[in-house]
Amino acid sequence: MAAKQTKQDKREQGDKPIAVNRRARHDYEIEDRLEAGIVLSGTEVKSLREGRASLAESFVSIDRRGEIWLENANIPEYLNGTWTNHAPKRKRKLLLHAQQIDKLARQTEAKGYTIVPLSLYFKNGRVKVEIALARGKREYDKRQALREAQDKREAQRAMRLRNMRH
Repeated sequence: MAAKQTKQDKREQGDKPIAVNRRARHDYEIEDRLEAGIVLSGTEVKSLREGRASLAESFVSIDRRGEIWLENANIPEYLNGTWTNHAPKRKRKLLLHAQQIDKLARQTEAKGYTIVPLSLYFKNGRVKVEIALARGKREYDKRQALREAQDKREAQRAMRLRNMRH
């Protein structure tokens, strides 16, 4: 006999992606990744459950008080929301341990390093943000990475065609 499922059990178990920042992987060399919680209002969570978000122009900043913020991330207003709806591009506080924030602050003071959001996802019913310490790529690095990806694709295609013939 099956037991009744509670509200907690009905929520997503495991990871469910919402938004991925592909531009970050193209523009930056990813050094170190971290998972952070995020402070959201109710209408923001409902909007995210509908899968509506964009990290395209977003970035992460650390203020003087040692708090870490996700800025410029677009979470559109909840369609069924009322006057309690949120501002789509407001600053959102990220939740990390103080030691982690201090470490990130020290590392970003080094030349060329920044913190970028990579993805937004649900993990056991809670919204999480994957952030990364990254170094900006130069133009020729981007071209080289694109060329390598293209060469890899062509090699895969050639192997697939060769295997089809035999």
